[in-house]
Amino acid sequence: MVIIERDQIKKLLYIVTAFLIFYFIPDNLGPISTGLNEAVLMMKDYAREHVLLCLVPAFFIAGAISVFVKSDSVMKYMGAAAPLTAAYAMGAVSGTVLAVCSCTVLPIFVGIYMRGAGLGPAIAFLYSGPAVNVIAVTLTSRVLGFEMGAARIVGAASMSVVIGLAMAFIFRKAESARMDSLVSVENDEVPIALWKIILLIGSMVGFLIFANFGHPGVENGVFHTIFTLKWYLAASFLIAAVLSSLLLFNKNLIGEWLSSTLDYTLQVTPLLFIGVLAAGFLLGRPGHEAFIPSGWIEGILGGNSLSTNLFAAFSGALMYFATLTEVPIIQGLMGAGMGDGPALSLLLAGPALSLPSILVISKAISWRKTATFVGLVVIFSTFAGFIFGLFV
Repeated sequence: MVIIERDQIKKLLYIVTAFLIFYFIPDNLGPISTGLNEAVLMMKDYAREHVLLCLVPAFFIAGAISVFVKSDSVMKYMGAAAPLTAAYAMGAVSGTVLAVCSCTVLPIFVGIYMRGAGLGPAIAFLYSGPAVNVIAVTLTSRVLGFEMGAARIVGAASMSVVIGLAMAFIFRKAESARMDSLVSVENDEVPIALWKIILLIGSMVGFLIFANFGHPGVENGVFHTIFTLKWYLAASFLIAAVLSSLLLFNKNLIGEWLSSTLDYTLQVTPLLFIGVLAAGFLLGRPGHEAFIPSGWIEGILGGNSLSTNLFAAFSGALMYFATLTEVPIIQGLMGAGMGDGPALSLLLAGPALSLPSILVISKAISWRKTATFVGLVVIFSTFAGFIFGLFV
């Protein structure tokens, strides 16, 4: 009797699938060719603009959190037993200074979640990081109007807390079991002086902020001054990070840090790259056609119905927005006829989520939790945009 193993069946299915794709592929690729071209070009842009200055520092920050920040400290301030007000305030507010995209925030989110942060506060941080940062809100107010900027910060800040609370409640049993396991495994950790941790991680966060500090859209003011000095400030923080790591920590800890950083890199990067390619193939870069014609999206986003806002929120959850690029993109869409309500829905869902980030989040917290998180973001963004559109 011939016995076929499961791995053989999987490989056979891959072969058959590939055969069917190439057998039925049309002679004129049309949108497929356009989508493939956009996928490659988006991956090129991502590699040039976001890997070295965004992802790499984020991986080092995540590795440092994993090694230097002890789980009992994270659990004290962001764990299930921490005071709700403090835990969610820390999760929601800490993202305001990070001008990061939905992908750059992921390694840091994974780091604090693995070290014992409760699901709710960690989700609040995950959402607020890309959605509530000060520069993005300021740029939104200048370009899209004060009402839109105010609605964005109020909506995003409140949504980060509400969605975090909802996630914590829905998955309370699983979270309770996870917290119990963390307490039993991590209670023998040797503490490290807090000031050393703050100096190292703070220096890396400073580099991440200023190395990616975008143009504020005006030629004067505090933000413009910071922009002109960004590389001096970034270099200063980078030097501080290197010196503090070499002078304050022994070789064994530095080795563990580098090993943890590598683990996060290997865990997150492949999924991010796959997601960026998929997003490029389907939706393309801003202003460029891909497999899904941009006219389809622009034609559906007029008015202020619930379905229009839902489509805007759902589309935003799949699209990839580089840091601060959501503002000119939405400005262009509004010029093409998109209503104020759908614009806010897209602003609330788009920067916080993307197809690449969804893939990574699913590996960190499971597909079930990820699907729930995405659903909550889309639903709340839809209603927030709809209500905003009724009054503006």
